[in-house]
Amino acid sequence: MEERTFGRSGQHASVVGLGTWQLGADWGHVDDRQALTVLETAAEAGVTFLDTADVYGDGRSEETIGTFQRSRPDLHVLVATKMGRRADQIPQNYVLDNFRAWNDRSRRNLGVDVLDLVQLHCPPTPVYSRDEVFDALDTLVAEERIAAYGVSVETCAEALTAIARPNVASVQIILNPFRMKPLREVLPAARRAGVGIIARVPLASGLLSGRYTEDTVFAADDHRTFNRHGEAFDQGETFSGVDYATGVEAAAEFAALAPGGYSPAQLALRWIVQQPGVTTVIPGARSPEQARANADAARLPELSGRTLAAIADLYDRRIRHRVESRW
Repeated sequence: MEERTFGRSGQHASVVGLGTWQLGADWGHVDDRQALTVLETAAEAGVTFLDTADVYGDGRSEETIGTFQRSRPDLHVLVATKMGRRADQIPQNYVLDNFRAWNDRSRRNLGVDVLDLVQLHCPPTPVYSRDEVFDALDTLVAEERIAAYGVSVETCAEALTAIARPNVASVQIILNPFRMKPLREVLPAARRAGVGIIARVPLASGLLSGRYTEDTVFAADDHRTFNRHGEAFDQGETFSGVDYATGVEAAAEFAALAPGGYSPAQLALRWIVQQPGVTTVIPGARSPEQARANADAARLPELSGRTLAAIADLYDRRIRHRVESRW
């Protein structure tokens, strides 16, 4: 699979990676054997970038990745984790001592001495403007606890603030055919600065797979049930912030745009991969079949200008006014 580079850190990632939130929690139950099989299948399909966080399953996702890496020492995989959501979400908690403690826990979970890439996990907005936060991150690099650092953001404004920091290697942001604002405001700035872009929530929490109807029922422990209106965390994390009924209707229209040989999910992933400035996209997968199909999107032919225009028209008509003012 094609790999792209995080310009500031020199690290490489497959253009389609694997998000592992679902291997920890909040997407319904995935047992350990199933989780390891998903990781193995993704690796066999050419995936070399895994994204996790210390709060996914309270560390279970990190531990599962660590187990997988020990079983496959022949593989070179870049693992990005996140920190910051284990404490109350106030800027005062984003200090060096806490960073060290959170990193130490992640290093134990993953079974490594140095973390490849650590991202601030959607912290309070003022954190991005505090010099002492980024001084602390630089200290972690100097102490060889982490090789590089980045941020995961909710808004384009947060992304732009982070990109202006000289040592930020990556910005993880929601980007998909139902969330296009970053194309105009974030990706050009990241390209100029050499900052990698990690596109998350690429299928709008599964909406863009075209598999759901208004009658679909999600498990009680699935965030698509308990966070549909932002009850537990930012609403934009669930269905990209689009209300479910609208999303289902728009997703059916989107699915009809898929060229022959593409599934709707592969159409969404291929669209993201083609955006200038994207380094990697991180769809989740709960089964080997999903992991393989996601990876295959990287090998499909480029989308035509006509298809790209139709996707943009759908967004402008159905989605733009619902999301752009918030994120």
